[in-house]
Amino acid sequence: MKKGKIAFFVTGNVHKFHEARAVLSEFNISTAMLNLETTEIQADNIDLIAKASAFEAAQKSNMPIFVEDAGLFINSIQGFPGPYSSYAYRTLGTQGILKLMKGVNRRNAYFYSSLAFCDSGKPNSLKSFSSKVDGRIALRERGVKGFGFDPIFEPSAEPSRTFSEMTQQEKNKYSHRGKSLRKFGTWYRRGLLD
Repeated sequence: MKKGKIAFFVTGNVHKFHEARAVLSEFNISTAMLNLETTEIQADNIDLIAKASAFEAAQKSNMPIFVEDAGLFINSIQGFPGPYSSYAYRTLGTQGILKLMKGVNRRNAYFYSSLAFCDSGKPNSLKSFSSKVDGRIALRERGVKGFGFDPIFEPSAEPSRTFSEMTQQEKNKYSHRGKSLRKFGTWYRRGLLD
């Protein structure tokens, strides 16, 4: 087991970076942020989007990297916004989602995360790790921490609070991203490549 492994996270989202750094430190893995432009393909499958981004980023950087993509899926509105969550957040925001949900009693939803790793120097190194966290859409925004749709998502494991009402450590314990990062961290720490 090597000491002091480093993982290169390709993201422009500093909030995601801080979450990843905190989780991967549990595995004695240092995390470096690479802000590298990649083409985000338009697809209904988050795993496919993450893998395509990781492959392109590894080729551009010539380094072993990982990317993470996530989406909020709301059952009563046919899984919207799903893989288009970033766009929905930029255009509608949390208030827009709450307006779509006005008068809706069944508020079940889930966050899905897909983390993809690729090393440009090693053929067939593309590997992915995914996780999901069930919950529901709150009736109103609550909390000041986190980012994105965190103020309106109540995870089933802690239904009295939204992700925005949790510390980063608490959110990482329950979140979709935290779970994907732990799967990746366990695998990466062993130094395996399929």
